[in-house]
Amino acid sequence: MRLDQFIANSTELSRKEAKRAISQGQVTVNEQTCTGANTKLAGHERVALLGTPLTLPGKRYLMMNKPAGVVSATTDSDHPTALDLLPANLARNLHIAGRLDADTTGLLLLTTDGQWSHRIISPRTDCPKTYRVTLSEPLSTMAVRKLQQGVYLHNEPKPTRPAQVAILEERIIELTISEGRYHQVKRMLAAVGNHVEALHRLRIGGVTLDPELGPGGHRELTREEKDSLA
Repeated sequence: MRLDQFIANSTELSRKEAKRAISQGQVTVNEQTCTGANTKLAGHERVALLGTPLTLPGKRYLMMNKPAGVVSATTDSDHPTALDLLPANLARNLHIAGRLDADTTGLLLLTTDGQWSHRIISPRTDCPKTYRVTLSEPLSTMAVRKLQQGVYLHNEPKPTRPAQVAILEERIIELTISEGRYHQVKRMLAAVGNHVEALHRLRIGGVTLDPELGPGGHRELTREEKDSLA
């Protein structure tokens, strides 16, 4: 890791501010002043800023109740992003593990751990995701059976994996899938002649959205929640 990156990651300084601090002689590496922002660190060095020792923060794992109208992206010039809902120091270096459409609400996982998020989104891991789906009309018994068997999506050669379907109310179902195809839930319901009016993600693997979190709310995952997706 470069020295300026280390400084930015271990403080609230931006990368530009970190470079300035380094060039001004405010940073020491192993008790020696270092003015090279591109100095490579092996990971065992003692780094200090103005005499204060610095350490990199540990890996972070958060859940968020994503509201509608917020995009699952780190930056977007036209819409608010999930990271915009977090304090700047908490949002630093986070990325999203399993995105949601802008109009879809519910459970969003954010982390600094790339290997952990890869296990969630990789099609090889078969990580189930459960949604509460509000439909334009009641789901027929035949449609339920088709979803449970797997349906062909428009312009795709392979059917979806079998889904789990639970009828909650006349036009509200819970749908559990283990894939992450583009707009998959909406396209699956369209394939059986229905239309999704509202979509809310409830669970990813063994992690359930905390009912205490209002729209835009977030909290750290517990160790048990994090490990359930490891």
